[in-house]
Amino acid sequence: MSFTPTFEEFALSSIALTLAQCLLTASALIIFALGALHLLFTFAGSSLQPRDEALMARMHEIAPKISRETSMWKAWVGFNASHSFGALLFGSVYAYLALVHGRLLFASPYLLSVGLVLLCGYVFLGKRYWFSVPYRGILLATALYVAALIATGF
Repeated sequence: MSFTPTFEEFALSSIALTLAQCLLTASALIIFALGALHLLFTFAGSSLQPRDEALMARMHEIAPKISRETSMWKAWVGFNASHSFGALLFGSVYAYLALVHGRLLFASPYLLSVGLVLLCGYVFLGKRYWFSVPYRGILLATALYVAALIATGF
């Protein structure tokens, strides 16, 4: 016995899928934009540098306990850059999946759960350790992501 959806059921599912694709794409693009800005600020300007020049000088001189092969400054720059890459990867992969392979994405509890767990992790980190601009952006991205899940009945 096969199930053939009625036109109304098919139209509703198509509308729900399109809505979910738009919401999830918006979520992913917010994270991508935050990652791109973070990467820019990591290498251009002084936004992510300490306000205290003496602290910055010490960061260039002092090695972390884990290895003397780097300085705290180099580790700081590397952590910021790799953090940016993670946000860029999430944003690009999930936007691509939502736009090009929406049915696959929304049929995969695994992919949807991984994305939600990552965003919830960012919400926690943002609230606990970051400042208001990225935190609010991540909250918005998470709300859009959850709205996409609700639109598909996840």
